[in-house]
Amino acid sequence: MTAIATDAPLLAVAGLTRRFAGLTAVDGISFAVAPGEVVSIIGPNGSGKTTTLNLVTGTIPAHGGTIELDGVRIDGADPVRIAEHGIARTFQNGRVFATLSVADNIEVGIHSTLRATRPFRRIGSRFLVRWIPLLGELVVAIVGTPAARRERREIDATIATEIDRFEARLGPRRDEPAYSLSYANRRRTEIARALAPAPRLLVLDEPTAGMNQSETAEVLQQLLELKAEGQSILLVEHKLDLVLTVSDRVIVMDGGRIIAEGDPQAVRRDPVVIEAYLGRRRGLGGEEEAS
Repeated sequence: MTAIATDAPLLAVAGLTRRFAGLTAVDGISFAVAPGEVVSIIGPNGSGKTTTLNLVTGTIPAHGGTIELDGVRIDGADPVRIAEHGIARTFQNGRVFATLSVADNIEVGIHSTLRATRPFRRIGSRFLVRWIPLLGELVVAIVGTPAARRERREIDATIATEIDRFEARLGPRRDEPAYSLSYANRRRTEIARALAPAPRLLVLDEPTAGMNQSETAEVLQQLLELKAEGQSILLVEHKLDLVLTVSDRVIVMDGGRIIAEGDPQAVRRDPVVIEAYLGRRRGLGGEEEAS
């Protein structure tokens, strides 16, 4: 990753492109996320939303364009380096470690921030010497150091903080295996894990998928609290009421391109957006639009 001398926002995407065989899933899009801003990407199924998140987080490589986080180029970096640089995410199809407890799942999210218990972590990606960090971690785990013990206390405090965020739901289940949780609580565990490393940018891919109305309302409230705390969020979500409530800005994609961008209420009434979603002139909230 190469530092860029620029006054760019927290996340700056320019000309981002990704193809799958003959299909261009993301077609030269550009957008930005400012510090503390909540930006949502919406669009019909197959419009390129999740592919865009996968590109930003390094899950798949781009075929063109640039991605900068806080003035540093991260396109081409692997997901581990991107996580270490400050991006954490959830996935469209929730991913938890089924046999680990809620607390252990959250602890996994902190891994990219560890220092004392991960000596020599910077060389872990080099094939010939990647055994050195593993040996170092083993020695620290067996022998222990004052720094490692301090870090352990910090880990425990972070886990407690993130469980407290979902206290009514996750608190009583702190030590239960993830496979025993309800679907909604698995999603909450995944969000808590993504928040644990205190990311610069939180990337959420349909965090309320599969949730009922009351569960969705709980997540909306938690997103509003994160927004009030100044957390930068890049969100993909199909539930438009949630998007319109929590977002500072909305990006609309269709066919791999951005077809509209701006204030949530303005986007909601944009005829191009309405046509892409509904094929007729009806507002996204359900009311008829004037001809």
